[in-house]
Amino acid sequence: MKHILVPIDFSSDSINALEHSIMIANKLSMNLMMIHVKRKNADYDPSFNLNDFDEVVRSGVIDNFEQIVHQYQKQLQGTFHYRIREGRIYTEICHQAKYGDAEMIIMGTHGVSGFEEKWVGSNAFRVVSNAICPVLTTRYSFPKRPIKKIVMPIDISKDTRLKVPKTVELALIFGAELHVVDVRDNNKSSTKKILEEYMLQIGIYLKRHKVKWVHESLKGKNLTSSIIEHALLMDADLISIMNEQNEKARNIWLGPYAQQMVNHSPVPVLSFQSAGD
Repeated sequence: MKHILVPIDFSSDSINALEHSIMIANKLSMNLMMIHVKRKNADYDPSFNLNDFDEVVRSGVIDNFEQIVHQYQKQLQGTFHYRIREGRIYTEICHQAKYGDAEMIIMGTHGVSGFEEKWVGSNAFRVVSNAICPVLTTRYSFPKRPIKKIVMPIDISKDTRLKVPKTVELALIFGAELHVVDVRDNNKSSTKKILEEYMLQIGIYLKRHKVKWVHESLKGKNLTSSIIEHALLMDADLISIMNEQNEKARNIWLGPYAQQMVNHSPVPVLSFQSAGD
């Protein structure tokens, strides 16, 4: 059975990501693989506290994984597995995803615990940038809930359309409404023409797959903030983006934009790698 990889640092943020993972894994009929990466020469504090757990677990990573399995196994339709690795955190997570054939990584963005400080938060975007599979990032402040509305921004880059099939697949599985938002930062006729062509192609694809969708447009200087504000206004459950790293592609999600989205969006973000990455 296919599986989702969940980095765990035992902070409230990573436990919240785990709860999101259980919900999604059940919908996708997948198992969950948890991973904890011990940094070399890290000073571990065994006195951390797991959120909402009955007892404080003090006896190491394996015992804490076993406690999580005991706590959540009845909620997961599939099975739990876990791995403990040592090295660079984002590197080991990406290696596990690649060589373990993970379908998706789901992780928190602001994990801080007494176990190992700044484990997740400092590595989230590095994982997004280097993983070969889609990465869903979420904040602790965003509660676990069914995915009913998905925002999918479309810009003028060639690769922006690559996220459409997988996003549509997810929307159909959850019965979610897809909000396709064409975004631009200028009034150039060439920009408008490209977006019109892309939206025509995407519209045909969406109608063929019978997904519920609406078309919206946004224009502004800070498109990352505009998309986040729009997602919050419509009470969206997910934002789907491409993590474009090719500097020759005029993509609004280039480098810092994608990083801002991952690090600052209160709404979970699903990031896909471009064809050139």
